[in-house]
Amino acid sequence: MTDTCTAETVEEFSYRPLVWLAVATFSMGIDGYVLTGLLPAIAADLHVSVAAAGQLMSAFALTAAFAGPVLGTVTSRWERRTTIAAALAVFVLGNLVVGLATTYPIAFAGRVLAALGGCLLNAAVSGYVIAVTPVRHRGKALSFVLGGLLTATALGVPVGLVIGQSSWRYPMILVAVMGTIALAGILRGLPRRQLPHGRLTDQLRPLGRPRLLGSLLVTSGILAGSFTCFTYAVLILGPSFPAGWMIVAIMFGYGVASALGNAITGRLADRFPAPRVLTVVLIVLLLNSVLGLAGLMLTSATALAVVGVSWFFLQGAGNGGAAVPQQVRLGGLAPESAAIVMALNGSAISLGAALGSAVGGLALTAGTAPSGLLGLAAVILAATVVLHLVVSRP
Repeated sequence: MTDTCTAETVEEFSYRPLVWLAVATFSMGIDGYVLTGLLPAIAADLHVSVAAAGQLMSAFALTAAFAGPVLGTVTSRWERRTTIAAALAVFVLGNLVVGLATTYPIAFAGRVLAALGGCLLNAAVSGYVIAVTPVRHRGKALSFVLGGLLTATALGVPVGLVIGQSSWRYPMILVAVMGTIALAGILRGLPRRQLPHGRLTDQLRPLGRPRLLGSLLVTSGILAGSFTCFTYAVLILGPSFPAGWMIVAIMFGYGVASALGNAITGRLADRFPAPRVLTVVLIVLLLNSVLGLAGLMLTSATALAVVGVSWFFLQGAGNGGAAVPQQVRLGGLAPESAAIVMALNGSAISLGAALGSAVGGLALTAGTAPSGLLGLAAVILAATVVLHLVVSRP
């Protein structure tokens, strides 16, 4: 007799089996953000340019974007706890390789390895939560697990940056340690879950639905609108907050706002249709960009500081709040293909973030003022709102 969960036996929601999944996403959150502030130290230690050091992040994002759907498809019939544990082990190993790397090629290979584990882990965790949680509790279940990622932004990233002042390798080791702790907890306390096998062709069939593909593009639009500004937040806020500790404090606030947004929409998605919740979040993000752009045209230094922080924190709340209703909506569109759909959603996230960063960088190179990036974000978000309304029609 196995401890495999079935849809019939899982009737009530409990956070207990999901705790270690939240720890795993916490380690991924630190890994995803902390390197940004350590690029000069990495470049100096590995004897490369800062631009080359930045490619360590690009390597992770691009590998995750393209490998995620492939790995999600290949492993879609695997038992879910085994898949999560294997992905987390590869992620931990990749971070250890980066943390101990003596040359740039070794560090680069470590980032690729970590990305292979991370993209599968992200998809497998989301798919597991959707599979084992009753529909009426999916919002808060996903909110709890994704909260580890957002909490890492609020707590783990500032701590990682402080630790990284001694050596950029320490945050990588911290990620590996947290991942190892999560791996032990998952192997010990996470119930097994075998998704219905079915034929692979049946699992892939939903991917041809225009509504599902359009919904995945909504994910990319949200991230593109976010990273057009988030990547260059220091340039936007720096004139009002020149001290380094101020930026760390603001990033902490951003993470707290993201976690709050995630918690609120997670519960709303259990009470109201997920597309409706997402509509509200997207409109808030759009209005925030437009009003933030207008506010940053003020001349008063105090007003600029207040507007800048208010815009940034509300953007954090909106970005954090968009994740849960979007995943609930995607899971409902193709529950029989959850592993593959969540992998594709992870790719949409990576591609959207990369697109946003690229658009913002090109705009700055062309002479756009940092505050003008809010206008570009508003254009992207406006298009995303329209697409979302189209694919959400009954």
